[in-house]
Amino acid sequence: MKRGQLVFLTGTHVVNDLYQGAVPALLPFLTAERHYSYTAVSGIALAAGGLSSLAQPLFGLLVDRRHRGWLVPGGFLTAAGGLACAGLAGSYAVTWLCVALAGIGIAAYHPPATNQARAAGGQSQRAMSLFSVGGTLGASLAPALVTLVVGSFGLAGSWLLAVPALVAAALWAVQGPWLRRRGHVLAVPSAGRGAVASGHRDDWRAFRRLAAATVAWSVPYVTVTSMLALHIHRDLNASTAVGATALTLLTLAGAAGTLLGGWLGDRYGRTTPIRAGYLLAVPALAALVFAPSAGVAVVAAALFGLTMFLPFASQVTLAQDYLPTRPGTAGGLTLGLAMSVGALAAPALGRLADAHGLRTVLALVLGVLLVALGCALRLRDRVLPTTATAAVSDPVSEPVGDPAG
Repeated sequence: MKRGQLVFLTGTHVVNDLYQGAVPALLPFLTAERHYSYTAVSGIALAAGGLSSLAQPLFGLLVDRRHRGWLVPGGFLTAAGGLACAGLAGSYAVTWLCVALAGIGIAAYHPPATNQARAAGGQSQRAMSLFSVGGTLGASLAPALVTLVVGSFGLAGSWLLAVPALVAAALWAVQGPWLRRRGHVLAVPSAGRGAVASGHRDDWRAFRRLAAATVAWSVPYVTVTSMLALHIHRDLNASTAVGATALTLLTLAGAAGTLLGGWLGDRYGRTTPIRAGYLLAVPALAALVFAPSAGVAVVAAALFGLTMFLPFASQVTLAQDYLPTRPGTAGGLTLGLAMSVGALAAPALGRLADAHGLRTVLALVLGVLLVALGCALRLRDRVLPTTATAAVSDPVSEPVGDPAG
């Protein structure tokens, strides 16, 4: 495992997903200063989340054809620029386009960065879990950063939100020459060519089963995170502070679950955290749905976050091994589906909640989670030789060729 490279990539993941989490945090300020309607705000959220998730597999296809390391800094710089400009824009149309650009930048980052993290970590699931936690940490820090900057300076100060990306880009530019001076190179996947040369074939049937589990994971997770605070406040008669605490604990528990899942995957095999995560998430969500008090709901929310993220890192690496000739596509689809389907289903579930209550919706997504469990129990591990890598002296600008040429 190349720990230095992995830590650095995890840092860039923090920065990239900081902007993913900043979009929903920015919406209340846009509503307050520009008097946007809920429909307009929903359109902005869809521009960020929906376009990002749909574009991510396309960037995966692009990376599979030829490694493009520059998409890593290019992605988070584009995300930062789009979000900063959204705060400075004068019209709704321009704001929407800027947020959409930020979403595309977030999407561009993930496939090449995930490939590089897999190469740096080799077969270690803990390595992928560390990289994944970087994204969770970034999204968790976003509300505090947006509140500090925009709350202090208004939307006119939103350009300050680009500072973390500029710092990360400067470090990225310095990293290549530093590695050369130390006689090291950055290891990156050779876009599946090593798998082709070794005769490994893509197992699309197994990948479709994994994708189905990921889709059925997305709907409960996104729904619970969007409705948890309201459920605790309205249905269980607790304060808004209790609801916010539950949401924070869910997020922190998710980060802990990602790390724990990586450790379990290394020690007992990848299917262990996947199956255990889904098996334990079902009773955790049931306890949340039928909680008699806010205290029970808060504990159940923390357990739900922990168990839902046990499979996360193992699912990403397993997807890449199911499609060894298309690791970028596999990673892009897995990460994209994990958020896109839940986000796209949110408006319909919101209307259902208006008509029949939050408990009804949460009970419905409990059924969806049972589908995910059924798919997860049918997954089988696929162990391939260590991921083929190619050595590159400059991770920013140089494309990857075949190891021999």
